[in-house]
Amino acid sequence: MKTFNHVPVTLQDIKARNKDGTRLYETPDGNFYPSVTTVLSIRNKQGLHEWRKRVGNDVANYVARTSAARGTAVHHMCEDYLNNEDMKKHEAKFLPYCLFGQLEKKVLHRIDNIHAQECGLYSDNYRVAGRVDCVAEFDGKLSIIDFKTSSKERNDEWNENYYIQASAYAEMFEERTGIEINQICILVVTSDGVVQEFVKDKEEYVPLIEQTVSEWEMKNEKFKKREDAVDNLGIVDVVGAPV
Repeated sequence: MKTFNHVPVTLQDIKARNKDGTRLYETPDGNFYPSVTTVLSIRNKQGLHEWRKRVGNDVANYVARTSAARGTAVHHMCEDYLNNEDMKKHEAKFLPYCLFGQLEKKVLHRIDNIHAQECGLYSDNYRVAGRVDCVAEFDGKLSIIDFKTSSKERNDEWNENYYIQASAYAEMFEERTGIEINQICILVVTSDGVVQEFVKDKEEYVPLIEQTVSEWEMKNEKFKKREDAVDNLGIVDVVGAPV
């Protein structure tokens, strides 16, 4: 088993809060920013709506729950592996462990000099926040790395939201640490064990961050008044909810 080197950076903690399905983060300065996945949910909703209509809510909800559970398990395994922990504790979760094994074999060994994992990030410039899977070198270049599970192989054109999300994390990380990151990596394992890697430069997707945040704010006027967020929305703390 490879031993991974860690280059930790100091990042201030942010608290996750939730209201009516809207995920917010409270920054150390008392601002409330929506999660990047919440903001991105306004894009390309038609396809999801049509799929739900076609299969029905019961099936759609079941698929969403099982997919989320599988993805969370694989994420935890990747995190523990990169933290040089003993992986035997995960063997009982057969399918997620098998999927993790494919990632380990194909791509995880190409990661090193890990700066952060599962850490909260936010941007005052873009008014958005979130939790990044991994900030580390991939093939020797410092990158935002996001682990994804999928029921089938993905076409590149399906991944634009992933690229915007990872680019937002790159911008947040630079804003918080002064360390520039240009490469974004989406590492996907499908339910039948196929591993895909999508490596991009953030430049193409950075303009879409502000555009998407602005569109989301226009549809959610109440979130523009950050100082009134808690009083007006009755926000409560959330522990362990997906980002």
